[in-house]
Amino acid sequence: MDQLALLFLLLLGAVISVPVGDRFAVPAPVLMTLLGMVLALLPFVPNVEIPPDLILPLLLPPLLYAAVRRTSWRQFAANKRPIFLLAVALVFVTMACVAAVADAIVPGLPLAAAFALGALVAPPDPIAATAVAGQLGLPRRLVSILEGEGLFNDVTAIVLYHVAIAAAVSGTFSPWKAGLDLVLSAVVAVAVGLVLGWGANKLMEVLGDATLQIGLTLLVPYAAYVMAEELHGSGVLAVLTTALFLAEYGSDADNVMTRLAGHTFWNIVDTLVTGVAFGLVGLELHNAIRTASGRWGELLWWAAVVVVVVVLARLLWLLPATWLTKRLHARRDYDEDIPVSWRETVVMWWSGMRGVASVALVLAIPLETDAGAPFPSRDEIIFIAFGVIMATLVLQGLTLPWLVRRLGVKADTDQDKELAKALAIRAAEAAKHRLREIEENEELPEELSEQMLRRAYDIGVRISPELAEDERREAYRERARRVKRVRRIQQEMLSAARHEVLAARSEPGADPEVVDRVLRHLDVRSLR
Repeated sequence: MDQLALLFLLLLGAVISVPVGDRFAVPAPVLMTLLGMVLALLPFVPNVEIPPDLILPLLLPPLLYAAVRRTSWRQFAANKRPIFLLAVALVFVTMACVAAVADAIVPGLPLAAAFALGALVAPPDPIAATAVAGQLGLPRRLVSILEGEGLFNDVTAIVLYHVAIAAAVSGTFSPWKAGLDLVLSAVVAVAVGLVLGWGANKLMEVLGDATLQIGLTLLVPYAAYVMAEELHGSGVLAVLTTALFLAEYGSDADNVMTRLAGHTFWNIVDTLVTGVAFGLVGLELHNAIRTASGRWGELLWWAAVVVVVVVLARLLWLLPATWLTKRLHARRDYDEDIPVSWRETVVMWWSGMRGVASVALVLAIPLETDAGAPFPSRDEIIFIAFGVIMATLVLQGLTLPWLVRRLGVKADTDQDKELAKALAIRAAEAAKHRLREIEENEELPEELSEQMLRRAYDIGVRISPELAEDERREAYRERARRVKRVRRIQQEMLSAARHEVLAARSEPGADPEVVDRVLRHLDVRSLR
């Protein structure tokens, strides 16, 4: 088996792991990690040979961009305090604790390399956590915190990782220079992200076509990452800034086709890239086994100690941080998402699984220093990091569903319904207001005006049937059943039409381009 065949096998596994995970209530990232571990044990499967300097640019931009699409800048702004305590502060604390312990127990490990190890195992993986959260039906506030924490702790950890790696490679470290580099890196990244986001938004208006617009969104995260890195900024922060800008300002309410197709496209990208990334986690078992040859005892001990430090540091930080956030939240009327009970805090603690970011960072460790010597304790760092990733991802990922059920933490469906009802009212009122404006400028027959008013009312009722009055609700349900029946018949008629047109594609003299154009017309009718 060569590298290309291995890649296709991982892509196939990424697709299959989703329905299998749903069937057996196991998160797809965990399944892909286990698949990678099984492949790593097979003698005919080769070692993964990806240059370290290509790992981060290939994996992180699309994953970050896909994650940001599910949130908004307003959500980040509202939750800035819990995100800061969990992302920035917790990453610093975890990195410092791991570095101190690793420096004490691993002989010959330089302090800069120990800090690099601490930085790369510090960030919990947002993809694994939200994938599990989505399956378990956790409260939306917890999912929001996990998403915000995951995105910003990746940014924080990667910047700190680069500082530590630079110190280990060069052999020198200046706190003032490191601090200045951090600030400049952040400023450059935000500037690049804003400029590129603005430019991409304008270019999308020029392109117009949904296919071209979606293609541009695939290029934008890579462009943001590369441009920021070339200017000595944080590529990850640049991607985050660009994605937030486009999520806030790049959405045209009337561009329905781009929004629907873009949602599907990025779900596909997210599934495939995530699957490959977690498959690489398991495949790194090759390197772990090679590193541990004849040294299993001490390496397993070091990895176990670091795992305990990582897990306990998160718990011991979350308890006071959550308490402080609750106190501040109670004193002032903050519109932010916070855990409301100790049960939710425990779920947040156990959701701190390591994954894609840690794998990308450990694979990106340079092979040599500037002096040409091997990177200090690289094999030991890889083994310990692999142990942390596997212990947290597999152990916590497999037991988190049980813990959530045991603690009884679940989403507040009543609150979701109330929000949907409020949005339904706003949507219906907006439609009625627009209808009144049209009636002021155009003469509408009374019958047509009444029909349009009913349709404006139906816009809200279709979103939230609770808007209908009791006596009208049953009438609406009957009408909905009738409409559903009509739609079913229409879909069967359109299906027969599509089959006939598709059959004409293989007939002599048929122009495939014309057939496809007619088929697209029928497909659009079906969507409507």
